[in-house]
Amino acid sequence: MMIPISTSRALEPADEAAKGQIRQANEILILAAAERVFAGAGFSGATMAAIAEAAGLPKANLHYYFGSKQALYRVVLARILEDWLVPTHDITPEADPRGAIERYIRVKMALSEQRTHASRVFANELLHGAPVVKALLGTELRDMVRAKAAVIDGWIEAKRMAPVDSVHLFFTIWAATQTYADFAVQVSAVLGRTELSAKDHARATEHVVSLILRGCGLLEETR
Repeated sequence: MMIPISTSRALEPADEAAKGQIRQANEILILAAAERVFAGAGFSGATMAAIAEAAGLPKANLHYYFGSKQALYRVVLARILEDWLVPTHDITPEADPRGAIERYIRVKMALSEQRTHASRVFANELLHGAPVVKALLGTELRDMVRAKAAVIDGWIEAKRMAPVDSVHLFFTIWAATQTYADFAVQVSAVLGRTELSAKDHARATEHVVSLILRGCGLLEETR
């Protein structure tokens, strides 16, 4: 008697791992493409078809992984905010104030250079009243700023840096770093460029680092 052979089988661990890697790679492509499209067209002007074309994937993949344009937009914004929050992890009571603040500024400047579209997506969301991320701004971001401001206040009390408004220090850093992404056209025009070069970004980074560290009393004056 012949035993029937099933044409289907449970996925082996190796198959599951490969499937997971493909999904992860596709999601990264989609999120990067979504940043570009949302930055250029805004939420209302962006389409899943345009994002799929930018990602080089079928539109069905976008719906499979994210469901809808609204859901994809929320993930894009949450990812941007998370990437901006990670660099603050070095701001701890035992850390060196100069090193921690300088690293934070440099990472934010690098993100403005490398993730220009992400910054513009977030800025556009805020300009429209933050309808999607308002809850995150009043919870995760607020909690982070309060916690890290408390660390900076501790450094000030211990006379490890000059007195500054610890909360507004974050606003200053955000404004100084993100302007090179959100207002790159303006900066480029004033500098006589068609777009900012790596050299321009490096020059800007050193300026912002020096300016903020000096204001915090963390940079020795040179004569």
